[in-house]
Amino acid sequence: MPSTGKQPDLRPPSGHDRVLVLVKAIPHAGARQGETVCCAGVTDRGEWRRQYPVHFRRLESQFGRWHWIDYDWISPKGGDARWESRRVQEDTIVVGAKMARGERARFLNPLVLPSMDAAAALGRSLTLVRPLRTRFRWKAKTSAQIEAERRKYQAASNQLSLLDAELAALDPCPYAFKFEFETEDGVGHNMTCEDWETAATFYKWEKQLGAKTALERMSTVFNEEYPSAGMAFAMGTHSRHPDQWLLVGVLRLDALRQVELAL
Repeated sequence: MPSTGKQPDLRPPSGHDRVLVLVKAIPHAGARQGETVCCAGVTDRGEWRRQYPVHFRRLESQFGRWHWIDYDWISPKGGDARWESRRVQEDTIVVGAKMARGERARFLNPLVLPSMDAAAALGRSLTLVRPLRTRFRWKAKTSAQIEAERRKYQAASNQLSLLDAELAALDPCPYAFKFEFETEDGVGHNMTCEDWETAATFYKWEKQLGAKTALERMSTVFNEEYPSAGMAFAMGTHSRHPDQWLLVGVLRLDALRQVELAL
């Protein structure tokens, strides 16, 4: 059962983790690799971990949400004081099995907190919350916004980062996906979704169905199916703005009934 106690604020210099991947962030071109592509998840001991840098194409093709991965890490440099952050030694990554759907709720529900403030009070920069009264919507980006993103990716390719060639080839998503929701403390939020899996869903369905039908289908999934069946949001803080929370993952996750929790 995952631990929910407060994490110590002193990271060891290096180590090894086995992590269940929950978050694959949308790539953002930037000067630091750690702010460009990252993923996050929970160890087999129930502790949150943020992993970076990881090649974007590896995130896309070799492992995804619900996969176990093993890797060696060192403590990050460059001012990222978030306890959960680890600098992955990428050549040590070993991809394991995918967690079965029936195992996910029992493993993760103990990590769900009522709000981001509750997570911050425990010293955490990553958490799961159960959103209430959600509304999923999208907004088309302007051609200028899309071109600006494309230029940033291309500029990154001139900085000789390990990740840059992949970012330069990435076509920006033409839509920003947003969620309005409340947390259990009654606070309302309106956030842009930074989850790569959500963007990848659009890419996949657009190719199969066209943009209009893809967006309509996403609306059905995120406004009806997920809220009805069970949905959780993975939230993480910004590296440069520790008080700013971002919506980094939209998970289909059953809620456990009290009788199941007692077993």
